[in-house]
Amino acid sequence: MDNFKKLNIQTIKKILQKKGYKVSKKHESFLSLYYTTLASIFLILFFYSVPPVVNISSKFFKKNKIIVNTSNKNFNRVLEGKQVEIDKSNESDEVNYKGLFLDILNFDINEKDTVRLSASTLNQLFKDENYDLEDIRKNKLVKPINIDLLPSEIKSIENVKKRKELFIQIVLPLILEENKKIKIERKTLFSILNKNSNSEEERNWLKSKFKQYGVVSRDLATLKIRMDEIPVSLAIAQAAKETGWGTSRFAQEGNALFGQWTYDGEGIRPAGSSAEDTHKVMKFKILKASVRAYQRNLNTHSSYKKFRKVRAIQRDVYGSLNSLELVQYLDKYAETGFEYTKILKLIIEQNKLTDFDDAKVLPSSEREKNLI
Repeated sequence: MDNFKKLNIQTIKKILQKKGYKVSKKHESFLSLYYTTLASIFLILFFYSVPPVVNISSKFFKKNKIIVNTSNKNFNRVLEGKQVEIDKSNESDEVNYKGLFLDILNFDINEKDTVRLSASTLNQLFKDENYDLEDIRKNKLVKPINIDLLPSEIKSIENVKKRKELFIQIVLPLILEENKKIKIERKTLFSILNKNSNSEEERNWLKSKFKQYGVVSRDLATLKIRMDEIPVSLAIAQAAKETGWGTSRFAQEGNALFGQWTYDGEGIRPAGSSAEDTHKVMKFKILKASVRAYQRNLNTHSSYKKFRKVRAIQRDVYGSLNSLELVQYLDKYAETGFEYTKILKLIIEQNKLTDFDDAKVLPSSEREKNLI
């Protein structure tokens, strides 16, 4: 306490003078020094904290290249005939798997009616139909040639370029047909949403699509995000990677173009798998069913939610899809992760598969022509 009493104004003045400060006799000068010191400390702390604050705030408040509409209305508004705006970035994580692949596993076709054409027969067929990949790269039009099974001789074609061309010729129309189907469904969806009131038939159609795409809460935002096409170049690249350009046992025996697993359904057990391995590769009646299952998988599984979100942004901002950007969000498709996506990107680039992204399959009827 005695030491505290000795620390008077005179003592403080002497200490400050020894340290080089000029101290006047007026009390106001001491107060001025006091406030100056506080101001200096404040400025030092301010400029010290500015860089990290700017760095953090820029992550949250920087100008985005893409602006996403986040308005979202519920299903009841549609049933009531009210206008709906959909959040393009919001998708429910829940998936109702009941009935998700029902239309695929029960594909309306008799396996006895399918015919496995030879590679030479297919080549002659494509020649007769003027079905040429170089022409498609230029004119972007593909004839609706539906091949049910891969030729067993494809693995015997020594010329790699010819083997790849034949494989692309087989799968390209199948991918385009399924994309066209989704495109027509999206048009129907938007047509329903833009109406002031909806018919019983339209409401039933919506219910069937909620089931088909595994939408649990009848959420239109989720349905819109899931009901979209897969870029052609990406689908071809994955089919090529998963089947070795059509030569794998799974592709030949089970029409499995995309190596999808199953734990319950009919499938082919991988060679060398142990008794503990319960998974099998899904088996399909025809190649078209495999393509549809692949699209349904990417459009519903939670592992590809980020893929769908980026696709929705691309669709809304650019009006088209960029497979080379989307491919990086398929790291969960295979155990090799991002190495898998690098291989897919390489396949797309080396084989110039993006040339087929804006290709269109010719309509099979006048009605279909009007819908596209």
